[in-house]
Amino acid sequence: MPQDAFTIKYVADELKTLLLGGKISRIVQPSRDELTFIIYTRNGNVKLEACLSAQASRLSLTEAEKPVPVTAPNFCMLLRKHLQNAEVLDVVQPDFERIIYFDLKCVSDFSSSVMRLYFEIMGKYSNAVLTENGIILGALKTTSIGENTKRVLFSGVKYVPPEPQDKVSPEDLSGLEKVMQNASGDIAKHICNNVKGIAYATALDMCETFGDKISAKDIYGYIFKAPPEACVTYLNGEPNDFKVRAHGGEKKLYPSVLKAQSAYYSYVSAKRLFNEKKNKLDGSLNSAVKKLEKRLAGIAEKLEECRDAENVKLKGELITANIYALERGMESFKAVNYYDPEGGTINISLDKTLTPSQNAQRYYKRYAKLKRTNESVTAQKLEADEKLDYLNSIRAHICAAEVLFDLEEIEEELTAQGLLKKVETRKKKTATPPYRTYFFKGFKIIAGRNNLQNERLTKGLAPEDLWLHTQKYHSSHVGVIADGKSIPDEVIRVAAEICAHYSDGKEGNKIPVDYTKKKFVKKPPKSNAGFVIYTDYSTVLVDPDGHAGLAEDDNE
Repeated sequence: MPQDAFTIKYVADELKTLLLGGKISRIVQPSRDELTFIIYTRNGNVKLEACLSAQASRLSLTEAEKPVPVTAPNFCMLLRKHLQNAEVLDVVQPDFERIIYFDLKCVSDFSSSVMRLYFEIMGKYSNAVLTENGIILGALKTTSIGENTKRVLFSGVKYVPPEPQDKVSPEDLSGLEKVMQNASGDIAKHICNNVKGIAYATALDMCETFGDKISAKDIYGYIFKAPPEACVTYLNGEPNDFKVRAHGGEKKLYPSVLKAQSAYYSYVSAKRLFNEKKNKLDGSLNSAVKKLEKRLAGIAEKLEECRDAENVKLKGELITANIYALERGMESFKAVNYYDPEGGTINISLDKTLTPSQNAQRYYKRYAKLKRTNESVTAQKLEADEKLDYLNSIRAHICAAEVLFDLEEIEEELTAQGLLKKVETRKKKTATPPYRTYFFKGFKIIAGRNNLQNERLTKGLAPEDLWLHTQKYHSSHVGVIADGKSIPDEVIRVAAEICAHYSDGKEGNKIPVDYTKKKFVKKPPKSNAGFVIYTDYSTVLVDPDGHAGLAEDDNE
């Protein structure tokens, strides 16, 4: 839902109930447009997130752990200086605007004062401003003296709220009645355009609730009297909005607007972070692959040149064989090719400034150089082909990723390869992501999420456990824990279908999947993460299937 004044009204009321009397114990600024406050209340610590970006401006509760910059930005330092240990005296939404301010009692060793922290939740104009006695101490987004702007936002000037919209206040019942007298056409749009603090989505829900004959009293009651029924609405099975209340449609109810908002933005944030990280990893990987492919193209050109090495050697030998008939100054001669079963001839060019013997040596030297180049470049091609195959295996795992922690170790892997720059943050080290885990017919099936996990998974299997991998595609390593039991064909087939699902061949069918006991799987020394060789295997053809119903989370 757009953060209109109607929604913000309920957010402010709930924040006041939750935070009144609480003390700010920590302030961080994870990104340019985000602030996080840890507030100690009578019910424990609360993490308040102020997102002031254009796309998702809001005040909400969160439990997400975000990386903290090593050096705090200036505004964050200002807030820490004045608001550390400050007590929350009040939380207010003034004049039904898209603003929430906190009155905070700030006590230091030498003074005590009340400061006001404004959160202006207005899309691309969102901001946070700290004031004392109406004077600005600092702002997240400041203006300069030279800017042509109606509002001046920098330290030392008086705080002036954003200019109000020329609309009727929903608290003015007589004004609402005048507005609704002229209503026609798209009633929801009419309400949105003429009533202060009401977004189109809210007005649309009003019309769905009361119909086209909606009255001023209906609008007033909807905003100020009807109890909230906080919910997250769904579209095609995925969260698409949160609302104070929603008329009809697929939705999930929550005990408070704050909880519904947190649930929705937790999903949105996770999805955004997942897409951002996936695009970042894809970009770095694609760049590395292009460089490698360009290198391989250069290697192919050199190998093509080296294909003539034996012909060069032959010309040197034919010069030596016919040296008695050659003289300095000759530019070429035609020799019988005694390697040709049909006795054909070959035309050999000569350097007329060299003796016949020197011409022969010139061809031998060129042959030796081409031979050395061929050996060197062939080794380079083998190394480049292995590296390209390794990068393509990483690509397969990126494509198979479903949630954020699927990508975390891939990022670590690319950083170790020098394909990503290491970023220094104070982010706590997260726990190692678990394997994809399934249970079927009393057997545990595990699948790796990336090359590093594949390596740990394979190493951790017992000698009699079953190990699976697609035959012609990059895929997750999959293990079936035997626990001393014989593994039925039905379990092997399910494990193979999971393996095919998390592979390059997931869009196809009849995917060949090899399986063998772990004791027949070996990792060559100094090979890339996840690379193994195996013997004594069998192959089964399966159609890819993720078997979500067998996943561990679904069984709990």
